[in-house]
Amino acid sequence: MSLLRAAAKNNDHVTVIPSQSAYSELVSMLRGQAGAITAEQRLDFARQAFAVTSRYDTAIHAWFEGSAQPTLHLRYGENPHQAAIYRGSLADVVQQHHGKELSYNNLLDLDAALRLLAEFEGQQVTTLIIKHTNPCGLATRPTPLESWTAALESDPLSAFGGILATNAPVDLATAQAMGELFFEVLVAPAIHADALAHLAQKKNRILLTYRSLSFPRRQVRSVLNGTLEQDADAGHEAASTYTTATKLAPSPEQLADLKTAERLAKHLKSNAIAIVRNGQLIGAGMGQTSRIDALEHALAKAKVRGFDVRGAALASDGFFPFPDSVEAAAAAGIGSILQPGGSVKDPEVIAAADRLGIPMVLTGKRHFKH
Repeated sequence: MSLLRAAAKNNDHVTVIPSQSAYSELVSMLRGQAGAITAEQRLDFARQAFAVTSRYDTAIHAWFEGSAQPTLHLRYGENPHQAAIYRGSLADVVQQHHGKELSYNNLLDLDAALRLLAEFEGQQVTTLIIKHTNPCGLATRPTPLESWTAALESDPLSAFGGILATNAPVDLATAQAMGELFFEVLVAPAIHADALAHLAQKKNRILLTYRSLSFPRRQVRSVLNGTLEQDADAGHEAASTYTTATKLAPSPEQLADLKTAERLAKHLKSNAIAIVRNGQLIGAGMGQTSRIDALEHALAKAKVRGFDVRGAALASDGFFPFPDSVEAAAAAGIGSILQPGGSVKDPEVIAAADRLGIPMVLTGKRHFKH
């Protein structure tokens, strides 16, 4: 094991030092304090030592299991002062063709991008833009260039520095259009050789092709002094399972946009609202502390980008606790609404939609994302 160990006895306690810098720090402390070292300092050195040995033991265990889980030391975590590692095999998911090493934030955004892209597997060409794990642009169109152009139109300001993902091979024309935007990562099923050469003119731009859009069935997160584990929020409901709650039913075109909006809302941080028209995200509200705030934020985003929301489809990741969201949507001209239902005020919310002439469908399935 390539690990520098130094043991310094102080009051019959032994501290294991995992690096030369830590060793030097300890020696300086002992010399400067006449051999004194506090319990807090010993605890910190021990923490450093066990961080190193735990990584080593994990690698050994993975080797014995025959499912080698390599450890990738990242430049830093969410911020430069936070160290970070990645345990797993990136090669099973993506192949990197160009650019700098993936960062902690890149990996989080890449995971969010591919999980959303999986919702559109087998569909028309879909291109999306992720920023801070939230989709800020998405469009389905017949060709990659049309899909990219419409996705960028969703919110070009937020797209700056984002993660781009598409379910279609990237050709030169699309690459040239994408190259006009500063972005961190592009991931696609394939990138044509001339498109790759064009995009690779920026040395730090990360260019990836994905091998798989399958994900673990369980999700694990650290919290407090332990972990939380849950089933992944996988798959999506078929439109045939929707229940039309209002007297007026959505048209086939509205139903298609409601379905796209539902998939988007599922991948936005709660509380979440997604507004879609003609297969394009035109307004999103996420991470708000009330449902009406999320809706008003989505409407404001659409307005500032110059989109006309009249006739657009709106989806909510959770139920409407009051009729106020329906009333605000109607006042803006929203044409159809999708929500899971389940509120004690569902009858009032549905009655408001009927009164305002907006078709509303219920899915029966909530999609909170914290």
